[in-house]
Amino acid sequence: MQHNNVNKSDFRSIFYQNLPHKPYCMDEIPGYMHIRPKEKALQKPYIQINPPCLVAHLVFDIDKEDAFFAWSDADLPQPNWISKNKENGHAHIGYMLSTPVCTTNNARQKIVRYLARIQHAYTDKLGADKGYVGLIAKNPLHNEWDNHILSTKAYELNYLADFVDLEPLPTKPTEVSGLGRNCTLFDLVRHWAYRAIKDLSDVTYDEWEAEVLSRASNANTGFSAPLDHKEVGCTARSIAKWVWRNHGSAEFQAIFSEKQAQKGRNGGLQSDSSHGGRARSAKYADLRQEALKLHLMGLKVTQISRVLNISRPSVYAYLKSVKVQA
Repeated sequence: MQHNNVNKSDFRSIFYQNLPHKPYCMDEIPGYMHIRPKEKALQKPYIQINPPCLVAHLVFDIDKEDAFFAWSDADLPQPNWISKNKENGHAHIGYMLSTPVCTTNNARQKIVRYLARIQHAYTDKLGADKGYVGLIAKNPLHNEWDNHILSTKAYELNYLADFVDLEPLPTKPTEVSGLGRNCTLFDLVRHWAYRAIKDLSDVTYDEWEAEVLSRASNANTGFSAPLDHKEVGCTARSIAKWVWRNHGSAEFQAIFSEKQAQKGRNGGLQSDSSHGGRARSAKYADLRQEALKLHLMGLKVTQISRVLNISRPSVYAYLKSVKVQA
């Protein structure tokens, strides 16, 4: 459906250009996922909009009858497109980004986190599904849906951010969603890699990359909605390459030294008796979270106790308490 004199052919051209070369596509959900060339995939009601490890659209899944008006009710900018279910009014709405964001590039992690915070805030304001992983979306060019093409002008991140209050992302793997999973996975694996490269200096690069991929795959299982294996692979390879290439540099040594200092602060190597029980409680909360992160990365209890400089019984207790709270 053409809307507000927006040229649908212009939108189709932009949308087509941003699609993966061979997107996933589906006839129905639940159903079987196919991989097809772009033209074939566009014939399906559901399609993969963003390429692997790249975000060109922010897509939100709104499961309520008045989903079409959710953006307006939330005082958010007009989306580029809305694909609405003709029967129940549920919809996917999409915002095109003027500059697609790579989710695995070490040098762009600040931008990924910025985008993740925007996505998190928009999800809250729209009342969108926090469990929606974004891999497959309603195809805004398929007549299965009531499609509204509202604009072909892509958005800058700063403009989108002006409409919301950006809060810190959740840190527990069981609570993060959307692009927050990419940030958490990146942090979990890179922190491990900073240490592990010291002990695996005699391995080949292929062995190193395989080890990093194994850690990333293991950490990914800690999410309530795990990332697609391609994204996990992209993140693992990016970390493996950067750490392998830079672990002997002064920059890497500075990063590693800061991580060690932070670990010491979290592990009680520096005490804070001036604030009494509250300071100790905060310290133990940090230790519990660190223990869970290392556990999700695949470290054994003995290894965790050595890394955090705490006893094995304490590790067991921390893991048990975190899991109960989660």
